[in-house]
Amino acid sequence: MNFRNMANLAVALILILAFTFPLFAIPSVKAYATYKTYPLIDAIPNPVGVNQSVLINFGLLNYLYRETDGWNITIIITKPDNTTETFTKKTWSTGMAGFYYTPKKVGTYYVQAVFPGEWYNYTGPAYYLPSQTDKLPLIVQKDPVPSYPGHTLPSEYWTRPIDAQLREWYSIAGSWLAKPPNLFAPYNDGPESPHILWAMPIGDSMGGLAGGAVGEHSMADGDAYEGKFADSVIINGILYYNKYPSYFYSPSPQQEIVAVDLHTGKVLWSKDLKVGNRRIAFGQILYWDSRNNRGAFAYLWVQTGGYGPQNWYAFDPYDGTLKFNITNVPSGTNYYGPNGEILKYFMTNIGNATHPNWRLIQWNSSYVVSKGKTGMAESWGSQVQGVTYDAKRGYDLNVSIPALATPGSTLPGSIVTVFPCDRVIGSRITRTEVNLWALSLKKGSEGQLLFNTTWKAPAAWVEGNVTVSGFQGGWGAFSQESMVGALWVKEERVNYGFSLLNGSYLWKTEPQSYADAWADTLMTMFGPDKIIAYGKLYSASVSGTVYCYDVKNGKRLWTYNMTDPYHESYITNNWWAIPLFVTDGKIYVGHCEHSALNPKPRGAPLVCLNATTGEVIWRADGLFRQTRWGGRAIIGDSIIAAMDTYDQRIYAIGKGPSSTTVSAPDVSVSAGTPIIIKGTVMDVSPGTQSDAIKLRFPKGVPAVSDESMTDWMLYVYKQFENPMTRGINVKGVQVSIDVMYPNGTSIHVGDAVSDSSGMFSYVFTPETAGMYTIYATFAGSKSYYPSYAQTVLYVTEAPPETPPPPEKPLPPYEMYTIGSAIAIIIAIAIAVFILKRK
Repeated sequence: MNFRNMANLAVALILILAFTFPLFAIPSVKAYATYKTYPLIDAIPNPVGVNQSVLINFGLLNYLYRETDGWNITIIITKPDNTTETFTKKTWSTGMAGFYYTPKKVGTYYVQAVFPGEWYNYTGPAYYLPSQTDKLPLIVQKDPVPSYPGHTLPSEYWTRPIDAQLREWYSIAGSWLAKPPNLFAPYNDGPESPHILWAMPIGDSMGGLAGGAVGEHSMADGDAYEGKFADSVIINGILYYNKYPSYFYSPSPQQEIVAVDLHTGKVLWSKDLKVGNRRIAFGQILYWDSRNNRGAFAYLWVQTGGYGPQNWYAFDPYDGTLKFNITNVPSGTNYYGPNGEILKYFMTNIGNATHPNWRLIQWNSSYVVSKGKTGMAESWGSQVQGVTYDAKRGYDLNVSIPALATPGSTLPGSIVTVFPCDRVIGSRITRTEVNLWALSLKKGSEGQLLFNTTWKAPAAWVEGNVTVSGFQGGWGAFSQESMVGALWVKEERVNYGFSLLNGSYLWKTEPQSYADAWADTLMTMFGPDKIIAYGKLYSASVSGTVYCYDVKNGKRLWTYNMTDPYHESYITNNWWAIPLFVTDGKIYVGHCEHSALNPKPRGAPLVCLNATTGEVIWRADGLFRQTRWGGRAIIGDSIIAAMDTYDQRIYAIGKGPSSTTVSAPDVSVSAGTPIIIKGTVMDVSPGTQSDAIKLRFPKGVPAVSDESMTDWMLYVYKQFENPMTRGINVKGVQVSIDVMYPNGTSIHVGDAVSDSSGMFSYVFTPETAGMYTIYATFAGSKSYYPSYAQTVLYVTEAPPETPPPPEKPLPPYEMYTIGSAIAIIIAIAIAVFILKRK
């Protein structure tokens, strides 16, 4: 290399270094400080069982100054066979972080944290020196180390709040924030009995029979077009409902939101939220996870505005105070995201026909609040109080749709449903074809076309001018679980199944009853009449028949007829049926009318069916008549909340508490003497403590068997005749009688059954002297949680037997009389003998 080339190379190196040093932010020798570092490593638990997760905590005791900053740490794990695994992790600004590691072999592992050294610039450049920890022995043993034992689900009547340590209870403590997709309400133990916990007037008007000169007519029930009880929600065991109707018309001149504890029936608060007499629109439970704040936040949302931009107001469900509000919220369907955030989806062309630029857009309610925030401001809770946010901040996804990049390319129709984090599904239905398409929402492929299919419709659709959209035709149900959509054609009374994986046509069901031509397909307040759950399509509508189909092939699995034995219904021999919700392997179905007759048809049923077999779990005729234009029964905390249009009351349905008493003789008895053990089993649900019930049942309300529950609840809460007076046998509950003998041995001595007064009795004979403890246990039922009581009995020794008195000698007169009688007998015997000889 010549001198000129060497000179050029030197100039080049100088230029490279001049650009390189700023990129790496290495300060001059005299301009920076150096700091010693203090590394740490820990393993929790230690020792640990093989295949158990262990938390590896690592980092430096040197903290950083900005919340987004962190140290780069290398963690080296040496296994028992001397092989190693290396992880490079970043700490939090505290200098520390952690991750879970699962050892696969028994033996001693060694864990070490290595800090390679790092420049850090806050008030000035500084270099933090390299360091490393000693190797920490991690003992991995064959046997697992104990974990927290956990807790069983409640075996007694329970209330809110639930202690956060009772994690397992999440499975029975669901909320109802809005009408869920497919009316599927998980995290509930579906009631297996129509047992009533409490009843209360809905509070906006009188209910029940008008009486007097009005005759058999009842008070108006606020059904047709009024929307009473619509949009009710349940959050953490509290029912929230709009006290006044006016759903379809202008806002009511007054409005109150009522909060009722589902477990106690107590009204917690009732107030006007001061937002133009508006109603609750929906509820929300948002889980927020940030560096400084992790937890769930609940809200009641009230919205103003029509089909254009809306204003949303978030109220605290605890006491109804306003927390924050959002302006300019775009209209459109709400979907709940994985953490409870509210999402909306749009497709728009920000280009033109010649140069299209179609975008898939997601609006996120939580992003409206958190956009651009860091540090403490990133937290939720008090950080949002009193703030007004512009919804235009909330677009957290805006991606191109490559399939529409070519001029003239289209996706026919519009968005019909969305599975957040998975796909957007769109469709167009005409009498000649069904178009179905989907765009991806999965991370990394957002906006990509998943499928775009066209299915040629049967010629009969054109010939019959069939209804394929609107209130009574079109898409009736979508399922993310089964990835199936069901399309309803009114005149054919048939469901068509389509795959939501690839858009292909799958099956066609048998026709349903003619009356189902008036079924509702809109998945709004009126519908749906069709739902998909547990791999099955359920359809229940005007005909009063519940149909169940297999979503894999469309074959009918079972039907259930909601029969009207007294023919009060005016459409078919069945009651008009509507699905209420599905939970816990059960489907609940009720009755409604389009425009309620008056006098009202009597005996309207609410039915609980086994969702797999169609078997009736319970049916309550006349207890809970549903609405069509208002809100149907909902469920939360494993308790059903239902408005009844017979008496304008709200009922809570679920397993209730019971109370058992037992007594034995208060005075001692001697061994071998039979005694009577007696007691009662009573229903002590909140409703039995009301003034009206106490006046009618001053000694309390007896607990009865599950099979007697419907007739008994009609008697207790609706003042029907005592079932016994109508020839209906009311069965009580079974009580186990157990005795602990004086020697400490416990024995089950028998069972008793209570009667319609709640009383039971049992005859027991103590055999030995001493103190006895007697237990009476009601094991619970589908209607009641268990209860028990105990008493004591003292038994004395049996008295000794009294010997018979000695025989006394007979007096002379008596001896003479006896002797004469004997002589006469002998004489007669001799005479008889002589006569026989002759």
